[in-house]
Amino acid sequence: MSAHARFPSSVYGQRLARAAELAAAARIDGLLITPGPDLRYLLGSRAESFERLTCLVIPADGTGASVVVPKMELAALRSSSVDDLGLDVLEWVDGDDPYRLAASVLPQSAHTAVTDAMPALHLLPLAATFGTLPVLATPVLREMRMIKDASEIQALREAGKAIDRVHARMGEWLVAGRTEAEVAADIGAAIVAEGHTEAAFIIVGSGRNGADPHHEVSDRRIEAGDVVVIDIGGPVEPGYNSDSTRTYSVGEPAAEVVERIAILERAQAAGVAAVRPGVTAQAVDAAAREVLAEAGFAKEFVHRTGHGIGLSVHEEPYIVAGNVMELRPGMAFSIEPGIYFQGEWGARIEDIVVVTADGCESLNNQPHGLTRL
Repeated sequence: MSAHARFPSSVYGQRLARAAELAAAARIDGLLITPGPDLRYLLGSRAESFERLTCLVIPADGTGASVVVPKMELAALRSSSVDDLGLDVLEWVDGDDPYRLAASVLPQSAHTAVTDAMPALHLLPLAATFGTLPVLATPVLREMRMIKDASEIQALREAGKAIDRVHARMGEWLVAGRTEAEVAADIGAAIVAEGHTEAAFIIVGSGRNGADPHHEVSDRRIEAGDVVVIDIGGPVEPGYNSDSTRTYSVGEPAAEVVERIAILERAQAAGVAAVRPGVTAQAVDAAAREVLAEAGFAKEFVHRTGHGIGLSVHEEPYIVAGNVMELRPGMAFSIEPGIYFQGEWGARIEDIVVVTADGCESLNNQPHGLTRL
């Protein structure tokens, strides 16, 4: 795909119509969407949020969407599906009131909902213009973005294959004597070389740093015998993300490490095996968690089992205790239990899976157990 790849414009037309239907069902008069993942989902737009308002306005009555955009940002908008769909483009220049322009698309005193990525510098003037504080559009858009269509799933497959190729090369970089930062630099270059547009995140957690689930990188030198957590990912066109974690040992690991990571591997497999339509998100979390609890590692598993993924690395559904949402075909999320021994080492195993009609498809297929380098 090209540097400005997007799906066919008909896809975005269908999404806009569906968003209007769902807004009406929720008794919301209109949706106000500023730049971010929701705007990219609905228009294929890569516009950025600045101090000047760019806003997609979707009336719930089906009269058609409009885009409020600063004239100086108009060229960037043209790479989206706006022209193909024939949307009204409401240009403005400095000195105009863009918030009143947005309000003009909807009925007076409209009950509106805004994307959760909207900056406060736009939310508050919009609220003042409409005379009421908007609600979040998250419940409406969550319903759409959670269920991936065939094109989205294929993009996620490509992302999964690309990040698997990076993990397959880890022996090139992960050697004793190198710093985490040096290893991360090589991984970042490989993430792009293997098909991503950028490296969105890189965790190289060696030795005791691996016991911090969100450690990034440091100048610590990797030592022989270290256990190293590598959690990496990024977007492939048209913007869908990979996210995969594997745990490595530099040289021969201690017997206790091998034993504990084998238990973690069983926990991750149990989580994957639990995924199928109708099962709740919390039941998948429990399936992975119970394996670790039975082995005495309940306190060492300190985070949820997974998170949804798509245009955002973290989105709904969240695979966590208390989430009674039932899984449906097309949902995509991680299964990533971990164990963390403070001051010593940590381990995590993560795949992205997509719910199918009778189970799930794993999008990551590198070996799951401890890999010795």
